[in-house]
Amino acid sequence: MTTRRPNDRLAALATRAGFEVEWQDAHHKPQHVPEKTLATLLERMGLPCGNATEIRHSAAALEAELSGRRLPPLMTAVIGRGIALPAAAVKSGSHYRIELESGAIIDGRFTAPRGEQALLTPIDEAGYHTLVINDQRMTLAVAPPRCYTVADAWRTLHDGEGEPEAASPAPPLWGIAAQLYGLRRLGDGGIGDYTALAQLARHGAQRGAHALAVSPTHAMFSAQPERFSPYAPSSRLWLNVSHIDPAAVFGADAAASASAQARDAWSTYEDLPLIDWAHATPLKLAALRALYEQFNANERPQHSPRALEFHGFCERAGRALEDHARFEALQAAQLAQGGDGHWRNWPEALRDPRSPEVEAFAAAHRAEVDFHLFLQWLASRGLLHAQHAAREAGMAIGLIADLAVGCDSAGSHAWSYPNDMLRGVSVGAPPDLFNQAGQSWGLTTFSPRAMRTQGFAAFIDMLRAAFAHAGGIRIDHILGLRRLWLVPEGESARNGAYLRYPLEDLLRLIALESWRHRAIVIGEDLGTVPPGFRERLDEHGIEGIRVLWFEGAPDGNGFKAPADWDRNAVGTTTTHDLPTIAGWWRGSDIMWRNRIGQTMARSDGRDPEEAALEERAQQRADLWRAFQQAGVAAPDVAPPGADDPPVDEALAFVAATPGPLVTFPLEDLLALAEQPNLPGSIDEHPNWRRRMTLPVDAMFDDPVFTDRLLAVDGARRAAAPSSNPSAEPDTP
Repeated sequence: MTTRRPNDRLAALATRAGFEVEWQDAHHKPQHVPEKTLATLLERMGLPCGNATEIRHSAAALEAELSGRRLPPLMTAVIGRGIALPAAAVKSGSHYRIELESGAIIDGRFTAPRGEQALLTPIDEAGYHTLVINDQRMTLAVAPPRCYTVADAWRTLHDGEGEPEAASPAPPLWGIAAQLYGLRRLGDGGIGDYTALAQLARHGAQRGAHALAVSPTHAMFSAQPERFSPYAPSSRLWLNVSHIDPAAVFGADAAASASAQARDAWSTYEDLPLIDWAHATPLKLAALRALYEQFNANERPQHSPRALEFHGFCERAGRALEDHARFEALQAAQLAQGGDGHWRNWPEALRDPRSPEVEAFAAAHRAEVDFHLFLQWLASRGLLHAQHAAREAGMAIGLIADLAVGCDSAGSHAWSYPNDMLRGVSVGAPPDLFNQAGQSWGLTTFSPRAMRTQGFAAFIDMLRAAFAHAGGIRIDHILGLRRLWLVPEGESARNGAYLRYPLEDLLRLIALESWRHRAIVIGEDLGTVPPGFRERLDEHGIEGIRVLWFEGAPDGNGFKAPADWDRNAVGTTTTHDLPTIAGWWRGSDIMWRNRIGQTMARSDGRDPEEAALEERAQQRADLWRAFQQAGVAAPDVAPPGADDPPVDEALAFVAATPGPLVTFPLEDLLALAEQPNLPGSIDEHPNWRRRMTLPVDAMFDDPVFTDRLLAVDGARRAAAPSSNPSAEPDTP
């Protein structure tokens, strides 16, 4: 990357827009973003800067937005704290009115001296309130000081036993983490479904689990089933319809009839060890289409209870769902005509969701649009049923939904929210010690500039969609709430820049929605974490994540003892992007990386795989010593060999950590060696395709598996209670 400094005016504009013109790389060396990169990124944020005149005009437009001369559409605040308004937008002596969500009214008058910030009376009621000043109206999003926590969930579960203040402190809880697509159930057509998820939730709860963390359930591309990475969705507002169980709403007989013509293929895909997305998804959709046609013919004309429920679902979901359904139908039509799957390459009139041509298409293809509404209704019912099953079986939290860091720029979310999304850029990561080329993930996300001007509406919509069917959310790459590395499309990931986001506003909105949905928040805070960031998460009641492989001792010698793990974070053995216990112990991840060309040549000429495996042998010895010191492995016993992974000891070790919640991936509970995803690979490794070896019900008939759950539950019960300060009662 060049170190040439950008010109002063361009740099000033970029800085004012939120870009970090200078940044530190993984070696802590200062880097300067090239002028070309800054100019391209500013252009794609709607701030042209090709010459001095454009820079001047863009700077003026940006200053008008940020100057505070007019109130923004939305401001965030915290319960009980003063609310400062921009001095330029308010005259001293002006009267104001706050219309609370509850219907109460607060009247007041500004008395601040000229030029100083005007202060509103603190508000003691959380919610989205309306501030009226003369002819200006804006939303005040007043949040609790922190999110709903694991301790709050425990108290809610036990409310029936007495007042929350009298409830016993929350014990250390545990949960299971599952890749939804990989669950196996007789009759699932080769793809894990919401019914299997409900089964897993019920069985897990009966054995002491209080949470079930799930891979992303975001909507994918029905017309392009080959695009199946759950972290590159079409939309983060809607659900993956491939996980629908056709029998869940209409019964086994109706589902069997709908899939009768493809019964042999249906069974074939169920028996495969890897999901055949390209064929299993269309087969599932064909069965669902047959059900839809029966529903249209037999139930909608009669206004049956199910038909009325479907109508109500569509009414409540409103325009956002209609847009998604129209996109699905439009994309299928474009592909069928030999067109492009990316909406930016469609005829110009179809790129605008509000155009007359899109309206005409929807009218002419109403049945097709309604089919996609129908699919979302069934998916919503299925996922909500799984959450109800978890809670009814005794889980304090239930499902923990996974919120991806972005969405595919070719998808319905970007098409439906054209004024809110960044265009022509990809979210990624700069070069680091593990990936010297940097990363460009092909994802887009919200523009911070649009967040301010649009009143954070798209972000709030996304949060509500994430919380809607769960007792918690896991925010993937939560570091992105502070800043994201953006790469112009078509450029090397090296040629990017960090763009800052309004962290405090986003954290407050998350806390507000967390309490409104009574759901916990976990932030995936792995990687290069800015100083003070984890402390900010702690203050807002957001649990971080700590992974066994990354919890090295402070002196660099071995691994931390369980008692030394972070008390304000969720512990786990591994994640979907990292090796399983068995895989790490055997070095499967090392062998995979060497196989697909991810290992680098060594300066000493040694074989890189052989050297990495030798290093892993030392790490195995260090981890085994940590197990022994923690009392979960027998003393004076040599570490097991590479082919004999100590799965039970690793599970017990993490179970002994002091965080309020630990989660164990099914892959580790089943002692599987292969991980769900190998970052940096595409087709070389079967990412997002592996299925569990046993159906869900059969897992819980397996004595080895159930003994592990029993041991984990006992280890958590024996762990010391969390002393997390955020566990104290602080209900807004």
